Parts: sequence; C-alpha cells; structure tokens
Amino acid sequence: MRLMVKAPAKINLSLDVLNKRPDGFHEVKMIMTTIDLADRIELVELDSDTIKIISHSRFVPDDNRNLAYQAASLLKKRFDIKKGVAISITKTIPVAAGLAGGSSDAAAVLRGLNKLWNIGLSMDELAELGAEIGSDVSFCVYGGTAIATGRGEKIEHISAPPHCWVILAKPSIGVSTADVYRNLSLDDVKHPDVDGMVEAINNKDYSAICNKVGNVLEEVTLNMHPEVAHIKDQMKRFGADAVLMSGSGPTVFGLVQYDSRMQRMINGLRGFCDQVFAVRMLGERNSLD
Repeated sequence: MRLMVKAPAKINLSLDVLNKRPDGFHEVKMIMTTIDLADRIELVELDSDTIKIISHSRFVPDDNRNLAYQAASLLKKRFDIKKGVAISITKTIPVAAGLAGGSSDAAAVLRGLNKLWNIGLSMDELAELGAEIGSDVSFCVYGGTAIATGRGEKIEHISAPPHCWVILAKPSIGVSTADVYRNLSLDDVKHPDVDGMVEAINNKDYSAICNKVGNVLEEVTLNMHPEVAHIKDQMKRFGADAVLMSGSGPTVFGLVQYDSRMQRMINGLRGFCDQVFAVRMLGERNSLD
C-alpha cells in the first residue's frame, strides 16, 4: 500500500506575540493561510515495525529529529500500530524559512497514515495530536485560513482571502525561531491589528488586507539579518502592494494582484536571491479523503 499526500506551506498575514507563558512558550495571536507551494510526501506501508525517512535534501534529517518521523512514531505508539512506513519527502518548501515546511510534512503524515492504517480519526483529533509535535502542526492539519492562538495550536477557521499572487523570496540563510523569540522584547514592539485583518479578510477587502499586514518578530530578524531587510526594500521597490516577513523568517513575501507586476517582481528578485516563487493562496481546507 502506498499513498501520496501534499504538504502545503503557510504564510502569516498577521503575527502578534502577547506575553511569555509559565511553560516557556509565548502566547500568540496570528492569522495563517496556506499557499500553493508544497512538499510531496509518499507513504509506503512496511511489514517491518520501523519508520524510514527518505529524502534527497541534505537539510532534512532522516531520524527522530524529523517532525514527519515524530508524527508516524506518535501514531504508532498511541494506537499500538505494529506495521512500519517508509516516508519519502520531496522538498519544494525551503527549509528553516518561516513557512512551516517541517510542520506541514508532519501534518501530511498524520492525515496520510490515518488513512493508510485505517485509524479513523477526525480532523479535530488529528490536529490535537499535531499539537503534541509542534505549534504549527495543528494548523497544517487543517490548512485553509485561520486565527491561531495559545502557542499556535488553538485554531479558529475564517474565510479565505481574496485571490492574489504571493511572491516569496528566501535568502540563503536559516533563522532559529528560538533565537528570534529570545531576542524579542515585548515592551518595545508595535502590535499588529489582528482583528482588523480578520475583518478585512471576511470583507474580501484586498486593500485593507495589504494595510493590515504585520509581524512583531520581523524587527528582531531584520536586526539579526540585514539581508532580510534588503529583500523587503527590493520588493517594495518592485511594486508589491504589501510586504512582510513570514513567521520568524527569513522568507519575505509580497502581495500583488496583477500578472504583469508579478512577473516584474520575479525577474527583479531572481537577480540577487536564489529561492524565489510566485504562488497563489489556497484558501480551501484539507479533507480526510
């Protein structure tokens, strides 16, 4: 038995950090939406009681550090599954980019093995399991567009944003999320208007969405990595309607509505940035089928 599952990336249209929690995590309020940039996960059932990770990317660990491995291991232990699985990961989403690539891979494994092993969990139950693996995994189980609160695992679905192009540019650096949070001073941040963004999305108001983008982690990463600020400046110069860093970075995205401007941005950014993508927001949630 084998199964193919897509693992789409996400961007943060708004990301606010409210406080530091007693458990060491930060309380967040953010809006995430999935985009049409996806890893491909192939699951092949094995008779032997093992989990095998196969990847051609040297940046993807093939042991229990891999979130996809952790997802399979969690299901095996929780439901006493004696079969094994080979998980082949074809990466398209850049690694350590603020796009939840590892979390989405884990979510895809949860959805796929739920079907392959006939476990019969609901999407809500899979998302609950995902929260045990990582803060973004719950959202990635569902996909679509949502408000995420708590440490990111509490999900409230909202309507999809209006159609537009999302131009992604990732510099050739990785960013440690832990380092970014460690350097975040909540006394100094300008909090984005998350509720205003929700209203703009519900009204399908593209201009208002562009005006409401915000990310409290952005200033920290820009100070740590000036090349991220350079990409932001270039995107603005090339005519993006809105520019923001996703997650803890370093990927920067620009929103544009028109194909001609999208092409101009792609051509300009590829002059100094290796990983550049033009994708659409997906809007639709994942299903169990």
